[in-house]
Amino acid sequence: MTAVHTDVREILPHRYPMLLVDHVLDVSPGEWVTAVKSVSRNEPWYRDGVDGPYPEVLLVESWAQAAGIVLGVRKPNPDVLSGQVMLFGSLADIEFHRPVLPGDVLEHRVRVSRAVGETVIFEGECVVRGELVFTVSRMVVAYRPAEQLRAAEGEKQT
Repeated sequence: MTAVHTDVREILPHRYPMLLVDHVLDVSPGEWVTAVKSVSRNEPWYRDGVDGPYPEVLLVESWAQAAGIVLGVRKPNPDVLSGQVMLFGSLADIEFHRPVLPGDVLEHRVRVSRAVGETVIFEGECVVRGELVFTVSRMVVAYRPAEQLRAAEGEKQT
């Protein structure tokens, strides 16, 4: 285990309103992380009196951001214009078990299942007060140098 970073902004490039991890509870760099996200009615998706469960796509995004911490804690890169950039590849066999409501505190548990070069496969789950919210059997990401992702000078971006 390593010293826990309390400011995830030092590791992830995301910012308000899309920074969806609040705190790292524990991490073993390159192996696993346990991170939390507190769901609040003050978030933009609940504006104008919108009520109901937290959007599932944001649950998955929050969990994926926690996955970024597993490797990012070794080489923090809060600037996507330099260094290694984490690119989402695919998500398979995800199962939702219960809705999440404002006031819930998500505990993301993410593990590296396999790493081959710059491609990493994650697995894990999310719980609220010990109750399973969703499980992820496989999420594939690739890490690429930022300079390879920028369009060449004069090249049109589409």
